[in-house]
Amino acid sequence: MMRFRLLTACAVPAFVMALSAPAFAQDAADQDDGSNNPEIVVTAQGRSEVLSDVPIAVSAVTAESLEKTGASDIRQLNQVAPSLLVSSTGSESNGSARIRGIGTVGDNPGLESSVATFIDGVYRSRSGIGLNELGDIERIEVLRGPQGTLFGRNASAGLINIVSKSPSFTFGGKAEASYGNFNYWRGQLGITGPLSETVAARIDGVYVKRDGFYENVDASGNVIDRVNDRDRYFVRGQLLFQPNSDLSVRLIGDYTSRSESCCAAVYTGLDETTDPTPGVPGDFSTASSNRIVAVMTSLGFRNPSAGDPYSRRIATNANRPYTGKTTDWGLSGEINYDFGGATLTSITAYRDYKAAGGGDIDYSNVDILYRADDGNSYRQFRTFTQELRLQGSAFEDRLNWLIGGYYANEKLHVRDNLKFGTQYGAFASCRLVATVSPNALLRDPTQPGCLGTTPQVALGGATGRQAFGGALGAAAPIFLAGLDRLSTVNSLGDNNADYYQKSSNFAVFTHNIIKLTDTVNLTVGGRYTSESKDFSAKFNNNNTICPVQRAFFSPYLTGGATPLPASLQGLAAGVVNLTCQGNSSSSLNALNLADTRDEDEWTGTAVLSWKPTSRLLVYASYSKGYKAGGFNLDRSALGLPQYAENDPRNVGGRGAAFGTTNLQFDAEKVNAYEIGFKYNGRRFNMNVALFRQDFSDFQLNTFNGSVFLVQNIAGCKNDLSGADRDPSAATGTCPAGEIGPGVRSEGVELEASFYPSRNVAVNAGYTYSKTKFRNNLVGRNTGTPLDPALFLLPGDNLSNAPEHVVTTSFSWTPDLGSSGLSALFYIDQRTTSDYNTGSDLFPEKEQDGYTVVNGRIGIRGPEEKWAIEFWAQNLLNEDYQQVAFNSPFQGSNSRAQITAPGFGAPSFATANQLFSSFLAEPRTYGITGRFKF
Repeated sequence: MMRFRLLTACAVPAFVMALSAPAFAQDAADQDDGSNNPEIVVTAQGRSEVLSDVPIAVSAVTAESLEKTGASDIRQLNQVAPSLLVSSTGSESNGSARIRGIGTVGDNPGLESSVATFIDGVYRSRSGIGLNELGDIERIEVLRGPQGTLFGRNASAGLINIVSKSPSFTFGGKAEASYGNFNYWRGQLGITGPLSETVAARIDGVYVKRDGFYENVDASGNVIDRVNDRDRYFVRGQLLFQPNSDLSVRLIGDYTSRSESCCAAVYTGLDETTDPTPGVPGDFSTASSNRIVAVMTSLGFRNPSAGDPYSRRIATNANRPYTGKTTDWGLSGEINYDFGGATLTSITAYRDYKAAGGGDIDYSNVDILYRADDGNSYRQFRTFTQELRLQGSAFEDRLNWLIGGYYANEKLHVRDNLKFGTQYGAFASCRLVATVSPNALLRDPTQPGCLGTTPQVALGGATGRQAFGGALGAAAPIFLAGLDRLSTVNSLGDNNADYYQKSSNFAVFTHNIIKLTDTVNLTVGGRYTSESKDFSAKFNNNNTICPVQRAFFSPYLTGGATPLPASLQGLAAGVVNLTCQGNSSSSLNALNLADTRDEDEWTGTAVLSWKPTSRLLVYASYSKGYKAGGFNLDRSALGLPQYAENDPRNVGGRGAAFGTTNLQFDAEKVNAYEIGFKYNGRRFNMNVALFRQDFSDFQLNTFNGSVFLVQNIAGCKNDLSGADRDPSAATGTCPAGEIGPGVRSEGVELEASFYPSRNVAVNAGYTYSKTKFRNNLVGRNTGTPLDPALFLLPGDNLSNAPEHVVTTSFSWTPDLGSSGLSALFYIDQRTTSDYNTGSDLFPEKEQDGYTVVNGRIGIRGPEEKWAIEFWAQNLLNEDYQQVAFNSPFQGSNSRAQITAPGFGAPSFATANQLFSSFLAEPRTYGITGRFKF
């Protein structure tokens, strides 16, 4: 926190000039003489309204503001919208957006986004799709809080509404070219004009190419290739038909192609910690080495970024390149017809999105886990949407009414081909041997079971196999056989695991503004949503060793005739689990799963607003939001070894653990309250909003190093006496009648803009958001226990939810004499306090507070017909991570587990989990030339 205070102090001069900033769209270029402050028109309520008259928390960002901060996709909105955080992790085709600390974690395609993204009125299936190039746009609106009575699709946390520039009946165009470090090239072209008196057209195109930020190096330190590069193009064509003032028809077609190697990660935590006094919370000691690192080193492990992960030097397996091929295209038509007393709007769209990719997903040069570079692992969305709105006014404009309907049909296909690498068997067996004893003399990764066959003097003349067997006593033959089989799972795994989901969404909604007096308005809106999801899956896996191991060890683990001593139960379970990691098992073959979820939900909003003067608006609101439930499209949730056979999640299907119940998660719901005011002066604007949001059945996706867990988070009104913080999956139940919200987000947002003169604009924003899990948590509204992997959640902040965010920007465009030339001086910054980047909140995933600064200087010609600009993103080269995660299969336990009360069992005596991280981008800089005609 000390670092955050120091960084915030650096922002004080600008913050004093303007307490914060919503009207980012209003910059110096909009000002005529410094004495007026023209309003920005937005469509946040389905109508064209000036921003200061909209009684909801919304930020509007114009194209000029985005140009200055260097935004080409929605990630750069972070710099100008303090309540928003957009990040990407394991794939450039995916990402997540959070508003007020709330968002959908991870990139599981079965989870819809808590923050919805719309482009030209068309819903994009997942927020990560908005990471594409945007082309030339008119503005972007960021709506905070649940959205349900407008914009087609429900959104529980907020909405990003992107409006592109439409065709014009005046001929014109824009071209720009940029070059920067990392061999960055970007070109953009847009042309618009009339085709006839009633038809106008527009075409926009973008091409981007750049080298990767990560250097993949060989054993000699030579760079083999670069990862996280850019290679993409985007084109959008439009036609506008306006035969008269009552009718307009806008047709849009767009296509995006991306062929990029992504995404690399670096190691950020390699420590091994032990608890010297089991059962006594809080103390731990760090070993001089980590036995998992030692095992990987014996297999050729290299870590080129050791000591400095931000050098971004990585070592991956040469046979497992990172690849990514994404295509995204769509067609839409918007019709507006004015009947005189009412206006009808129809938006019809079809979109097709496919992202395929392979890579070394253990993120090391040891071949543990991979997806093949064959284009046969992908996710594809095909979506048809239809929205109708009819709106008008009545009773001498005392009622501004809107009614509408929405229909969406989405077909989702996910194909996965996740396989063990060629060194997995040696790694897994060596890991188990090292768990029993860190003595490296026992291990020989070239031998079955990783046990040495050469006599060792230090072992009293015994071989590693003999010494290990002697330590196990009578149980030695059991484990030696299991370890030997574990060495045979190399290169086994999925041969097409297919998931299909058909979703139908139908909704009717209304949004009405009632003018109670000349200064008081009441806004009421409601929505009924009917959602149906049909799920099916089929599997083909060639890991025949997994069911053999399960059958072999079952009598020893279930209290049968030959039970193992309690001290060896964990080792036996480890042999099975490492053979069947992520449920990579042929026991799934010929298992055809199918299920349907049907949901019906009412949502709505009510807002009371008062405008005592023409420049001041005061409002209070209540909103109920909703995001649909669904299916976890990851077979690792089937047969989870940490779930007991009698766990209520394990019912149906083949055996207790292989039904669709394990894959399902429930709808996310929220009750939100907000009060605020908006002041619009001649040179100064200010918005303030205080909010509280309570989320029930919050949808959480967590990777625990082996499998992805998708679990709803709810709260229990009863005191669970710490049963939600222990290592047991059976304790911590809650009666159905005592279940309440599991997540609360509350805080204040301040936004302001200040225009001291015609060519100076200062914007700033501050968001305080305390976004926390409640105490006494349970999984789902059925009151089932919280998963043990999430024991740190109760009472703590959500991941990627900093309490404090400050943004400021300063723009000065002075005239250069009387020639018509002008200069541009622009700088912005975002300062963020500490937060945890992992959804399980392990302390190894903490991120300290940081500040990101962007800058731009340039010279512009008369009427800005041309401009030359020098720019820098992340000017101070701030090092920070987007998301840290458990390195796949590489160890177990966080230091939090060995120091927490209740985690005193031998299985939690040592924490040797390795941690990796997806880093944020380093400093980039370059030059841009712009030309308008």
